[in-house]
Amino acid sequence: MPPVIRKATRADLDTMIEWAAREGWNPGIDDAQAFWLADPEGYWVAEEDGRMAAALSMVRYGENYGFLGFYMAHPDFRGQGIGHALWHAAVVDAGPRTIGLDGVVSQQDNYRKSGFVYAHANFRYGGEVQCSEPPGTELTSVSPVHIPMLIDYDAAFNPVRREAFLREWLRPLETRQSIALIRNAVIAGYGTIRACRDGHRIGPLFADTETAADLIFRKLVTSVGGGQVFLDIPEPNAAARALCDRYNLKPVFETARMYRGTVPDLPLSNIYGITTFELG
Repeated sequence: MPPVIRKATRADLDTMIEWAAREGWNPGIDDAQAFWLADPEGYWVAEEDGRMAAALSMVRYGENYGFLGFYMAHPDFRGQGIGHALWHAAVVDAGPRTIGLDGVVSQQDNYRKSGFVYAHANFRYGGEVQCSEPPGTELTSVSPVHIPMLIDYDAAFNPVRREAFLREWLRPLETRQSIALIRNAVIAGYGTIRACRDGHRIGPLFADTETAADLIFRKLVTSVGGGQVFLDIPEPNAAARALCDRYNLKPVFETARMYRGTVPDLPLSNIYGITTFELG
């Protein structure tokens, strides 16, 4: 019998995040609720004999764009075509939307068979960071009053607005906080840092200039007392690579950003940190 393919529940998403942790993806401690609110209909599972055998996310940001992630099969069910069946169902359900993904490099050829084209590499950098807190009053912890401005600012760095996701992602938690750089009442950059299974990850890190990105990075790192920090950068951004070098971050692994449909023209030179490999 073919596997049972269905939309995931909120509890299923928790299981998917646990699977991601076992795969070494180092998810955030409190990622699940923001991921879920981005698109509660955007998560899929395949079941075999009543067991969750494979998982995938196809988070839809409006009518024209979606992002595919969390593509995994349980070790007991690999090599049986279950993941492929789930992939096909989710891609078909996405309709004519442009779809993005950050996939492992070894699977690029398989993604191409599904109509995806390579856009650029992304690299996760990581390492122990200790730096000084930047001076001045332009860096501020994000509060609810800033969120509408940040949603507008963020829209320049993504194919479509992602309001539902950001309203939760930017909500301060004990394990996650965001910093905005505000000059003359205008956003000049922002970033988020969150506690993960291993250390902290920064994402996003968007900024108008290299100097602004450096200031925000330092403020985020010092806000958690330094330590093990990870940053996912688009390989074409030489200034982001220089930032990683400056703080002794080293490449950990590589992914391939690929798209099916129109490849969006994103300002990669101002993207110093990708939000997540799971949701773009």
